[in-house]
Amino acid sequence: MNGIQPPVGQSRGDGSPLLESNASSPVSARAPGARSRKRGSDDFDDKESKRAVKRACNECRQQKLRCDVVQEPTFHMCTRCRRHGLDCNLDPDFKRTAKRMRYAELELENQNLRDELEEVKSKHGIQQGSGRLETIASQDPVSRPLPRMDQYIGSEEAVASLLDLKAGLEGGSFMRSPNGRLLGLRQLEDVSLTHDQVRLLFKHYFQIYHPFLPILEQDLSPDAFYEASPLLFWIVIAVASRRETVVRGLLSQLTAPFSRLLWSAIAEVPQSHNVAKALAIICTWPFPFKSSSSDPTLILSGIMMKVALQIGLHRPSHAQDFTKFRIELREEELKDRIRTWMACNIVAQRVATGYGQPPSTYIDWVLAPPIANESSPWLNFDTQARLRIEQFSNKVTQTLYMNAQDPVGLADDSARPLLIALLNRNYQDLGSYLEYNPSPINTLYFGAAGLHFRLSAFFDSPASNDYSETLLDLWMAATSFLENALALEKSQGTVLAYCTNYILQMIVAAGFTLMKLLNSFFATIIDVGYGKKLFARTIEAVRQISITQNDLPERLAEVLAQLWRHSGAGSRLAHQEGRLGNSLQLKVRCRMSLSLVYDSVWRWREELQGNGSNLETALKNPTNPDVESSASSTADGGLAPPGAVGGAVTPGPSNTYGEANYEVFDPLNWMLDGLVDWPYSFSSQGLDNQGML
Repeated sequence: MNGIQPPVGQSRGDGSPLLESNASSPVSARAPGARSRKRGSDDFDDKESKRAVKRACNECRQQKLRCDVVQEPTFHMCTRCRRHGLDCNLDPDFKRTAKRMRYAELELENQNLRDELEEVKSKHGIQQGSGRLETIASQDPVSRPLPRMDQYIGSEEAVASLLDLKAGLEGGSFMRSPNGRLLGLRQLEDVSLTHDQVRLLFKHYFQIYHPFLPILEQDLSPDAFYEASPLLFWIVIAVASRRETVVRGLLSQLTAPFSRLLWSAIAEVPQSHNVAKALAIICTWPFPFKSSSSDPTLILSGIMMKVALQIGLHRPSHAQDFTKFRIELREEELKDRIRTWMACNIVAQRVATGYGQPPSTYIDWVLAPPIANESSPWLNFDTQARLRIEQFSNKVTQTLYMNAQDPVGLADDSARPLLIALLNRNYQDLGSYLEYNPSPINTLYFGAAGLHFRLSAFFDSPASNDYSETLLDLWMAATSFLENALALEKSQGTVLAYCTNYILQMIVAAGFTLMKLLNSFFATIIDVGYGKKLFARTIEAVRQISITQNDLPERLAEVLAQLWRHSGAGSRLAHQEGRLGNSLQLKVRCRMSLSLVYDSVWRWREELQGNGSNLETALKNPTNPDVESSASSTADGGLAPPGAVGGAVTPGPSNTYGEANYEVFDPLNWMLDGLVDWPYSFSSQGLDNQGML
């Protein structure tokens, strides 16, 4: 027996079957030399050895049957799989499933269905053979109340988990309810959602959020999104959970796991256009944060554009030039890439405008229509309209805020009137184009672009002949945008609660505009009473947009309210003291149209924080801007400091504050170093006179 070798594939007691290829009975043990003498060829020995190590396919292994599958040199499926139409696969990690356990599983599932059927029939008083059963069964299961995940924790789950492990079910893919039902799961680290919860969240996303950024296909199932990109799947879940209570606290639970998923997905190379879609969505609805120093939106926007360029979305019909694999795109795939490229540019421009930074957009012939005022053949009217709105915003930025000859990028004062006139003509033409098919959301974005354009008035010289007219245009743009936003809230329901981060930023900018104008010499030529009411509604809207307690919208609303009361709250004294034209000049001038917001927050930090005001404490008892006593006390000098002139506050000695107390726009720290002693009426002309330019 020393020279005897065990037959290849023989079971060793571990439950693996005896594998055969052609023999009708198990191969008997024989000496190696006998086989050589019988065949008479060493080459045949090699072939025999190769044939002996073949494995049966998964289906035959499951049934413990002989299998004649051929794996090399070319794969040929076995006779049994071919005859029965089965998938003939060879998986080295395949494990047989016990039939009895599977039968028990099916029987349990069948019994669950029977119990549910009897429960429905008894609940609705349905007798056997009634036609009402089909009507109830056809109702959308998503509309039924969903079970909470914590109700499954108990002894029943422990027993069910042991059964699942024995049955070979993957941990984390299923969960059992107390009655033994098998529930499918989607899991991200320790966050688990049932399929019904996922479907409800996706339904909520497409109903509420999708109209603001129509980048996804509504016909696809959640499973299809997950297969395309787990990152895209989970960002839809995260956005939908911002206010949805399907799973309480889901957004906070997802924050850390999603952040790790996001940065790990970004690190993978090469990328897909689904990752660009996910980045566009997260840049549109970022996770809540308390200060801009912890906000990665601007970084993610740049990554989004680089990913889109790397995979060739800007040349959708020549995708082959950006990969080593052969690509043949169908028409629907081509449209999807063009739609994704369009969304990336729109989002990148909105992020740049909302954060006061240069844009990273790249709009060329792919997105531009072949003829002026003609729609693109690849995009519908609403999509094309929003692209044109952002093209106008990009033109405003490039024209008024990116002058290479100016230290802060502002257009030359001598050329500014002509540039404003040309941009005004373009804005009117854009408005005429949108009138062909108006929509509330497009009107809102159109108003935001107009506000971005008119905010340049704060950079005009008070000595210019049309200064008052420019300020009036700004007043009309701010009030019109706010009225459209608040009217949308009134007609469509709680829409602002679901609006994009860009809309929030422009609402805040409009609020600071009202505060600035109503507490200046300009208040003598506008309706102050109307402005006060609109300002109070604006603060209420910003607070409504807040997602979590003490997040940035809530903090900005409190800053607005405190500055409003500190600056005079539209009082008559503030109007009289604000006759000096330079009261509207900005100290912060490098953040383009959003310089007003950063300038106002900086002043709040210097004055109110210096007087001992604590934002954390104030948030627990929010300031009410619509209080008449505040105006009178300000007029009497109770709140206004001695150096206040119409809302322009002369800076006092610098102070050092705890970061947790004042941090709202932390990136101002580096920008304002060395500028504390400059007057608020600072202009580039002053530098020029001093020989610094």
